[in-house]
Amino acid sequence: MYIPGFVASISRWFNNEYDEHEKHEGDSKVDWVRCSPFFAMHLVCLAVIWVGWSPVAVGVAAFLYFVRMFAITGFYHRYFSHKTFKTSRFMQFVLAFIGASAVQRGALWWAAHHRGHHAHSDEEDDVHSPHQHTFMWSHMLWITSPENFATRTRAIPDLTKYPELVFLDKHDWLVPVLLGFAMLFLGMGLNHYYPSLGTSGGQMLTWGFFISSIVLFHATCTINSLSHLFGFKRFGTKDQSRNNLWLAFLTLGEGWHNNHHYYPAATRQGFYWWEIDITYYMLWCMARLGLIWDLQPVPARVYEKAKEFQKTPEKLVTK
Repeated sequence: MYIPGFVASISRWFNNEYDEHEKHEGDSKVDWVRCSPFFAMHLVCLAVIWVGWSPVAVGVAAFLYFVRMFAITGFYHRYFSHKTFKTSRFMQFVLAFIGASAVQRGALWWAAHHRGHHAHSDEEDDVHSPHQHTFMWSHMLWITSPENFATRTRAIPDLTKYPELVFLDKHDWLVPVLLGFAMLFLGMGLNHYYPSLGTSGGQMLTWGFFISSIVLFHATCTINSLSHLFGFKRFGTKDQSRNNLWLAFLTLGEGWHNNHHYYPAATRQGFYWWEIDITYYMLWCMARLGLIWDLQPVPARVYEKAKEFQKTPEKLVTK
């Protein structure tokens, strides 16, 4: 192995600086060294064989899945990527901090790539389209490729002006590590003070951090892969985005993907009352508390387009 390249890959575990304009041989392949912590997280989940399980550990894992899925869908996606509502600078940092705990890189990296996805959805330049790449590449392997390591700053000039967001993005390992230690110490503390709960530091770390994070990651990735393959189209978008009830349950509302691709500026993605969108309900509650404001509604013209398609289902309504 080329040693300088190996050292550079190792160094980027802790410093995500990568020239977004520079191309290297092999950029479209998996960088196994750079991404070894990511693959190791999958393997560590097997530790459940030794640490076992307990209701409290599984409960914490489920709670952290819910909270961090909301952080991805409500904060990384609907705020940083699409700016579908407004908030204060302090709250913006809080949203980015909580989102970073999901172990899906920083808010700037996430938003930049997602804006690129909308600009080229299911076209050749869409890095995670299942219609341009293999299913596994579109689902997860695209993030392991050097060509996608960099934060594409040209796509997010509105966000890079905040140094605190740039810091979290550059050191995206920091918050997950803090969460991992928090889970370890929580388990140790519960084992010491409440041994009847049957948990431990290792068990809480395995369930609360590793298993919860990996399930969260793959659930999020279903929107890149499955939501462009299975479901129904209400609107005639130029891509293959689909609405999928089951994925909406799994991702707290992101499964209404065709709705979203037709009108991404709306805060809600379940355009009708029967389209369950838990993320929107929680954002609405935050707005009532004054933490965020100016939630963007679905315009009447969008509903008119939906009615038009219902009358002529043989022809998809285009933009």
